[in-house]
Amino acid sequence: MKWSEIKIHTTNEAIEPISNILHESGASGVVIEDRQDLYQERVPLYGTIYELDPDNYPEEGVYIKAYLPINSFLGETVDEIKESINNLVKFDIDIGKNNVTISEVNEEEWATAWKKYYKPVKISEKITIIPTWEDYDPVNSDELIIELDPGMAFGTGTHPTTVLSLQALERYVKDGDVVLDVGSGSGVLTIASALLGAKEVHAFDLDEIAVKSTTINVKLNGVQDVVSAKQNDLLKGVDQQADIVVSNILAEIIVQFTSDAYDSIKPGGYLITSGIIKGKKELVKDDLIKHGFEILEINQMEDWISIIAQKPEQRG
Repeated sequence: MKWSEIKIHTTNEAIEPISNILHESGASGVVIEDRQDLYQERVPLYGTIYELDPDNYPEEGVYIKAYLPINSFLGETVDEIKESINNLVKFDIDIGKNNVTISEVNEEEWATAWKKYYKPVKISEKITIIPTWEDYDPVNSDELIIELDPGMAFGTGTHPTTVLSLQALERYVKDGDVVLDVGSGSGVLTIASALLGAKEVHAFDLDEIAVKSTTINVKLNGVQDVVSAKQNDLLKGVDQQADIVVSNILAEIIVQFTSDAYDSIKPGGYLITSGIIKGKKELVKDDLIKHGFEILEINQMEDWISIIAQKPEQRG
């Protein structure tokens, strides 16, 4: 079988939405090549998840690569991908050069070559993410291991927005908590919440493929007894009360469900938001305050922001 590699030259801001578009179009895995990764001094805690070759990186912006099977619908699929990417400008997302190129690769080359990008990576004090094919021995007795198949879709958990979310969950999840993961993607935040001691985790995503991905990864990590995953539009119709709501999606989407999140969180509970490009920090911060939240933390990694807010305890 032959595969077509689609390569998009775009911006860091557009990585998440374009990756989503590619996955929804049937892509089996996404590779992101950002020249900043070549020069950034990584804190040893985070390790490295992939080997870097300078020749693979653009001078500015990023390359997003994905793989689609070559069939009679390929041309139509590529056209739909291009149209969806162009539509992102309606959401005030900078898509940069937006150059799209197509090339052909053999299945044997693709199936093995992309795996070289993924190695075990320590995300936080406790959490380490490993690809399913890697052998890994925990360094510490309290280390939490999350296994993911990066080829399944929706990320490997090592994008800065996900790292910020995982670090926040590690600080705030307590034994017996109820957690809602809004926009669960691969399920990495859902799994982490369960491993950190939550008694119930409810994962929601509008995309049916994401729900399946979450379900598979949840079983892979043995936390299916405390997790439920379902297709849902943000928190619409959800009456579950939670100690924590976590959401790693675009700033423009976060502000669409701030009110529902407030209603879903118990007094004294927390809203952990990420996926916020630096320029949209004030948009989300102001919206959270407007809906009654108190801002506890604003954290940054590269160009990305996470905000942790609290619903005040009931007074009187």
